[in-house]
Amino acid sequence: MTDFRDIPHDERDPSPWLALYLDDSTPVPDHVKAAWLKDSSSRSRQFLLPFLRPLARTSIILIQILKVLLPKTWAHSRLLHRTLAFSMNRFVSPEANWLIMRHFHLGSQILAFIGGNAPTKVATNPLEPESIDDIKDELFLKHDLNLFNFVIRLNKTLRSHGQHIGPVPEPDFAMLREPPLRLEDMPRGAFNILDLQSAIEVYTPVYQLLLTDNDFWRASNSLQLDETVAIYAAKILSSPEHLVMLNNKHPLVPLSTLRAGHRLVLHGLSTEMLHCLLMRMASGETPLPSREIAKVKQATDRVMEHRD
Repeated sequence: MTDFRDIPHDERDPSPWLALYLDDSTPVPDHVKAAWLKDSSSRSRQFLLPFLRPLARTSIILIQILKVLLPKTWAHSRLLHRTLAFSMNRFVSPEANWLIMRHFHLGSQILAFIGGNAPTKVATNPLEPESIDDIKDELFLKHDLNLFNFVIRLNKTLRSHGQHIGPVPEPDFAMLREPPLRLEDMPRGAFNILDLQSAIEVYTPVYQLLLTDNDFWRASNSLQLDETVAIYAAKILSSPEHLVMLNNKHPLVPLSTLRAGHRLVLHGLSTEMLHCLLMRMASGETPLPSREIAKVKQATDRVMEHRD
């Protein structure tokens, strides 16, 4: 992996990648940030993405027209996921594959954190692939279904008990951990050069073509739930910091599918940041706002009792 700290600092020509790596305002672990920036600074992203993005978005429009003529139930989900697994193994860069695989683990852990710290515990269906071939088990589709099913299940449970998500002085962080995935284990063939953003732009119209319209729109709209999940975490921790750099909002205003590829990249980054913040709180590196609020409340109650 590129060590961005070794990049020389020329004040007349400063490296933007060194600046982004050293900047600590974005809560992302150093090893993840290094992989992200190496992928972002690749030749693939610099030279291929500007050509692939307009072609991909044009394809989305053409496929939408084609879908008018196809049966509504037209779908080949297994073929889609086999195609994705094949291309990831042979054409996608190690960093991009690693970040994609991490995303399933992080998303599952974040939902488990919210479900485990809700007033009434809510079960989740974690997705924790160990290899790229696990993608064949319709993992991308299941990821989208999991998110919507969790939001529905959680809020039905809360409503039935007349409850709301609120501050938890001693949150349960037991479900949070670093995914057991190694960057060194990702495929490194001669053609594994496609960066994350380029791969997602290419995959989006393929996803649209091989799924039903309903599945594709649901997948696109799932990106709008970034803010919803972040609000849940912020309420549990009494920490507005968890709303940092969210760009897929607002959940009640669905966006066009044309920018779904770019929004998916933002979704991945938001997930990494939220998981990082939770891990820092679990380790005690970052103080728990909810715990501090509880202490202040207890102190205030004692003062009021003394006055009485």
